[in-house]
Amino acid sequence: MAKKLIDVMDTTFRDGFQSVFGARVLLEDFINAVSVAKDAGISHFEFGGGARFQSPFFYLNENAFDMMDKFREAVGKEANLQTLARGVNTVMLDTASSEMIDLHAKLFKKHGTTTIRNFDALNDVENLKYSGECIKKHGLKHEVVVTMMELPPGCKGAHDVAFYEKVLRNILDSGIEYDSVCFKDASGTSNPKKVYETIKMAKRLLPENVHVRLHTHETAGVSVACYLAALDAGADGIDLAASPVSGGTSQPDILTMLHATKGTDYDLGGLDIEKILKYETFLKEELKDYFIPPEATAVSPIIPFSPMPGGALTANTQMMRDNNILDKFPEVIAAMREVVEKGGYGTSVTPVSQFYFQQAFNNVMFGPWKKIAEGYGRMVLGYFGRTPVKPSEDVIKLASEQLKLEPTTKTALELANEDPKKTREYFVKMLEDEGIETTEENIFIAAACKEKGIAFLKGEAKINVRKLSQMQNETQKSNKGDKKMSGNYTVVVNGKKYSVQVAEGSDADIKIEPKKEKAPSKPQPQVANSAGGEEVLATLPGTVFKIVANEGDKVKKDDVVLILEAMKMEIEVVAPKDGVISSINVSQGDSVENGQLLFVI
Repeated sequence: MAKKLIDVMDTTFRDGFQSVFGARVLLEDFINAVSVAKDAGISHFEFGGGARFQSPFFYLNENAFDMMDKFREAVGKEANLQTLARGVNTVMLDTASSEMIDLHAKLFKKHGTTTIRNFDALNDVENLKYSGECIKKHGLKHEVVVTMMELPPGCKGAHDVAFYEKVLRNILDSGIEYDSVCFKDASGTSNPKKVYETIKMAKRLLPENVHVRLHTHETAGVSVACYLAALDAGADGIDLAASPVSGGTSQPDILTMLHATKGTDYDLGGLDIEKILKYETFLKEELKDYFIPPEATAVSPIIPFSPMPGGALTANTQMMRDNNILDKFPEVIAAMREVVEKGGYGTSVTPVSQFYFQQAFNNVMFGPWKKIAEGYGRMVLGYFGRTPVKPSEDVIKLASEQLKLEPTTKTALELANEDPKKTREYFVKMLEDEGIETTEENIFIAAACKEKGIAFLKGEAKINVRKLSQMQNETQKSNKGDKKMSGNYTVVVNGKKYSVQVAEGSDADIKIEPKKEKAPSKPQPQVANSAGGEEVLATLPGTVFKIVANEGDKVKKDDVVLILEAMKMEIEVVAPKDGVISSINVSQGDSVENGQLLFVI
């Protein structure tokens, strides 16, 4: 009896990169490995979409469309190149309008995509209808998705086999046209028994020739068992990655799964273990200079208690590492349990996983439920669709009060189409105002990447990858002695700036002068002084994203003065009282530390 041929999609260059490197890998450092993978017999790749669309613009000073073109050139016309889309978000930071959803499918077809895997984190089928329609309209294959995870212990109401059957039946009843069905577990927390029963249910409901596959991660340590369970239940395809971006927060390794299926009735894509070994050896050499966070290679038994996807986990820990607050990570993960339960059990996958993390982060940094993260708040209020179960009433009330928004029953697409800042015309004007050519690609880049996309198109983007050689150079520079330190510097001590002269030698004449400020000379933080000034300090590390007010402006209590960007959040810093802005002590783009002076009112 012939073995069943199982389709293997190699996720190395999308989910693997995102799960281990936060999607920050330069094209020149991996494109040769793509050709080696092709020579090894791989013909199905995940090559873009998700955060891997934005990361080239944000961190690599590269155009994602150019990357997709070069990838297609490397693998040839016949390969199945797949991308990831978030339903009505596509690859954007927020819900897209109908115009932009259609443009997404059109451009991804133009730039080499064969298949788009289309999911909604809330499993709200309304969010899959129009996006799926556009995918098929532009001649792409549509892989419709049911998203999975395990609920924290003691929780119930969603994410069991009955729930997934309901979602799948809703997809079938909706009339959405599809070519394949994927069950996607981005946190890797589903247990093998549930996976087996879910795939069995799907094979029973779907027509016999429909391709069914499972996607999972190794984060909780059960991925290989889940894949074997899925195959035994009749799955036709699975997703795997190549070392060094496999296992841990990523997909299981191709070699590992080839070993796990020895002696079974399954043939993984006809792949030869020696050729795959050659491919993985080559890839390791190509990526050897990239810093791999230790948490990216770890399996965590506590992840099912607070489901955190691999791609989001490493992206968040890297941001916390950059901001010197990585020590808070265990507390944030622990706080996620309550956040998931009160949020309505949306699947912990982008963007909902980030909403969960942001809210848990706020609960740790500002106190439990003192500050509702905007994404999380809008989710519980219904602005991204219907959650699997109704969120906690007290959280809905808090979100409504803090965000000054009423709950909505409109669909996410209806809301996006009503928003004048989500129209094609709006993004065309954004480009025209900056003197940028209004090609369809540029329009979509502006829509998907906002200000950072405009910065890229203006030639102002910077490369921000973590390579061992660069880290060593920085360490060496810091250890070279005082000669490099001589000169004038500005330092911040307890929120105050000082101009400092540093000279060579232990007996040198060093002069330190307080830097003159427009603010009162000695205001106490958050307390009015004799001159009527009150300092406002940063409550967490971040970057000054935007300055809204100017020095001399009159503001009311709670008016936004500036916006910090931290942990993928835009955090509004507001006036603590009515008054006049006497000084703004930071500039747009500045990195700020916890406790640093931002402005004085």
